[in-house]
Amino acid sequence: MADSTHGSTGPYSDGPTGSGGLADAIAALMPRAKADLAELVAIPSVADPRQQPPQECRRAAQWVADAFSEAGLSDVRLAETPDGSHAVLGYRPPPPGAPTVLLYCHYDVQPPLDEAAWASPPFTLTERDGRWYGRGTADCKGNIVMHLTALRALGDGIPVGLKFVAEGSEEQGTGGLESYVAQHPEEFDAQALLICDTGNAAVGRPTATTSLRGLANVVVTVSTLRGDMHSGMYGGPAPDALAALIQLLASLRDPDGGTRIDGLDCSGTWTGAPYDEEHFRADAGVLDGVRLTGTGSVADRLWARPAVTVLGIDCPPVVGSAAAVPAEARARVSLRVPPGMDPESARTALSAHLKAATPWGARVSVEAEGTGSPFRAATNGPAYGALGRAMNKVYGRPMEFLGQGGSIPLCNVLAQTFPRAEIILIGVEEPQCLIHAPNESVDPTEIEHMALVEALFLREYADHPPG
Repeated sequence: MADSTHGSTGPYSDGPTGSGGLADAIAALMPRAKADLAELVAIPSVADPRQQPPQECRRAAQWVADAFSEAGLSDVRLAETPDGSHAVLGYRPPPPGAPTVLLYCHYDVQPPLDEAAWASPPFTLTERDGRWYGRGTADCKGNIVMHLTALRALGDGIPVGLKFVAEGSEEQGTGGLESYVAQHPEEFDAQALLICDTGNAAVGRPTATTSLRGLANVVVTVSTLRGDMHSGMYGGPAPDALAALIQLLASLRDPDGGTRIDGLDCSGTWTGAPYDEEHFRADAGVLDGVRLTGTGSVADRLWARPAVTVLGIDCPPVVGSAAAVPAEARARVSLRVPPGMDPESARTALSAHLKAATPWGARVSVEAEGTGSPFRAATNGPAYGALGRAMNKVYGRPMEFLGQGGSIPLCNVLAQTFPRAEIILIGVEEPQCLIHAPNESVDPTEIEHMALVEALFLREYADHPPG
C-alpha cells in the first residue's frame, strides 16, 4: 500500500497560482477537522429506529446544517424525504458565468454491530497508530468533514456555485433521497455532481470510482415433507430439505468457486486500475491458506462480473436441533450485477437457475426482493479533467479509475435526472477504513489531502467550465 504524505509537506507544492497557500490553510484546519469529527462520531445517527432513537439522526442533521451555514452556504435547511428521514440542503449562488457543483455526503451510519469487537467505544473518536477510530469516521462523516475543511479553506473565494445535500438514510437503503430528487429535481441540478461516499484505492493513491455494481436479491424456499420427521425412522429415503437447499446453492458456483448462473455472462474484464491480489487478501481479511474464489484478475471478479453471495439461511440451529429430517429450509441469495447487465434480467436468470437446479423434485419457491441498477460514469468531460489535475497536484501521481462492488442507487437517479451532468465519486474511504465493520477508522491524511483535492478541483473547474 502506498505511503501517505502530510499536506503541505507532501508532493503538492506552491505554484504560479499561489494555491500552495491553500494547502497550508487546510493543514492548519486539521485540528478543527478532528474536533468536528469527534462531535459527529459522538452522535449515534443510526437511521434504524429499532436501534437508536430517531432524534439522534435529527441531532446529526442539525449539526451538519449549522456547520455548513457557518462555512458559507445559504438557505441551509432540513427537508423531510418520503421515507421520513431528513436531508440537509444548502446553496451558494455561482459567480457570473461560473458552473455549479453539487456536493453530496450522508450523516447516517451503520450500527456498531458487535460492540465487544471494538478496541475502543464505537461512538467515541479514538486515535491509535495515526488513525482515527469510531463509527462513521470514514463512512461518511469523514467526508462531511472533508467538505467542511475544503470550504473553510476557500472562505469567500469559492469560485463556483454550490448545491449541498447530506442524506439521512443512505445506510438503510429506504430510498428517501432518491424519491425526493425525483420530486424536486431543481434543487439538485448542477453541471458536476461530487458524490463523496467512496475513496482511494489505497492511502496516497488518488482514485475516482467510475463503476458500481447493481443488486438483485431473492429468497429461495425448498420444501420436501409435510413436517419434520424422525431421522432414525425416516432418514435415508426421506428427502432432506436442508440438504436439497445446500445442493441447490452449490450449483451457483463452478469448481473454482466462481459465480455460475445459467443465462448470465460471468466472463467480463475490468479495464481500470488493477487490484493486487495480496492487497485484496489483506483488505478482505482472507485467512492464510484459503484460496480466492473464481478465475481471472481480482478486479475482473470484483467489478466486471456478477457475484453471488448466500446472505443467510433459515434452518434448525446446531444448539437445540432435534434428530429430525428437515421439511423446509430457505436462504437469502444476493447477486451483485456489473455495469452493462440489467438487474431485472439477472434476477430472472437467477430465479430460473434455482428452480431448474432444485434436486429430487423438491418444491421450490423464489421470492423476489429489491433490485438496484449498476452505474458507470462517463469520464471524458471537463470536470474529470479538473479532478485529474487536482489529484496530480496533491498526490504527485496520476489519478486512477476504480470500481466499487457496492451499490449507490442515488447515482442512477441523478444520471437519469441530469443526463448531461458529470458524476464523480471520490472520498476518504480507502480499504483500511473497514467501513460497516467493527473498528472503522480513517487516515487523517486522507481527509487533509482529499479536502485539498476538492478545493483545487473547484478552482480548476471554475477555470475550465463546461462549454
